[in-house]
Amino acid sequence: MTTTAPASRAAAILAADAPPRATASGYPAPFAARVQGRVKRSLGDLFGLRNFGVNLTLLRPGSASALHHVHSRQDEFIYVIEGEPTLFTDAGPMRLRPGMVAGFPAGGTAHHLENRTDNDCVILEIGDRTAGDTGSYPDDDLQAVLDADGRWRFARKDGTPHGAG
Repeated sequence: MTTTAPASRAAAILAADAPPRATASGYPAPFAARVQGRVKRSLGDLFGLRNFGVNLTLLRPGSASALHHVHSRQDEFIYVIEGEPTLFTDAGPMRLRPGMVAGFPAGGTAHHLENRTDNDCVILEIGDRTAGDTGSYPDDDLQAVLDADGRWRFARKDGTPHGAG
């Protein structure tokens, strides 16, 4: 079966030509600084995908893909295209290389990637967009809830917003 993108969208593009996200991070301060050097290109959004997201993510030396986290309802999958990022899970750190993949089922192990090399890393991230998802951050006083408009809302673990009290 062949499908095409809506008339207002291109049928195909070079992934690296996709515009980077307008906002580098949705994390509140001071957490946003930990992903400085990460550049995400929301490929799925370009084609109007609603059931899952696809990001082409550049990790410059010293940057992280995300804070250490786990989703309550969403599955995630990564494919390493370029570079050698380090994957952190409950099993400990593991150096990845191009062609390697990793998957994280909802409610599974907390995870994130860091680029601890002197070269850029490029990964493809794929995740579903299950409504009612929450993000837990075991190493930080942070929680996230995916609201009805598809935006993440962050608060402390006790529910108070960051910047309050």
